[in-house]
Amino acid sequence: MEKTIIGRKEKIDLPEWNIIAINAKIDTGAYNCSIHATSVKEVIKDNRKELEVILLDPEDERYTGKTININNYKIKKVKNSFGQIEKRFLIKTMMTLGGQQFKAGFTLSDRGKMKNNVLLGRKILAGRFLVDVEKVNLTKAE
Repeated sequence: MEKTIIGRKEKIDLPEWNIIAINAKIDTGAYNCSIHATSVKEVIKDNRKELEVILLDPEDERYTGKTININNYKIKKVKNSFGQIEKRFLIKTMMTLGGQQFKAGFTLSDRGKMKNNVLLGRKILAGRFLVDVEKVNLTKAE
């Protein structure tokens, strides 16, 4: 399969969450993808654990304030940018990048002080994409 060349930043779609053309920073040093969550609560509904998540900040134009309920998730140990181990929730959703749609895992974290709400790690890049660090938005989200 021929790999698509992407830039250091790309616009992606997360259709299951109604997030379209959001900026994502490509981070080949990170294993998983990460997305900013304003609120994350583990709750029990119908005797099952479930996550209630609100993504992005109110200042972000793609912010809806809508609570997303997620039944299928894991708790993952992740090394943060300071080298410290944190426990984070890992959730999966469909993602579109460069005309390709596939399932991607995202850890939920507080990225409120960061420039980018979304990071794309090497797990979803491997076998699909090559990164040209001198360019941005080579794929143009559909």
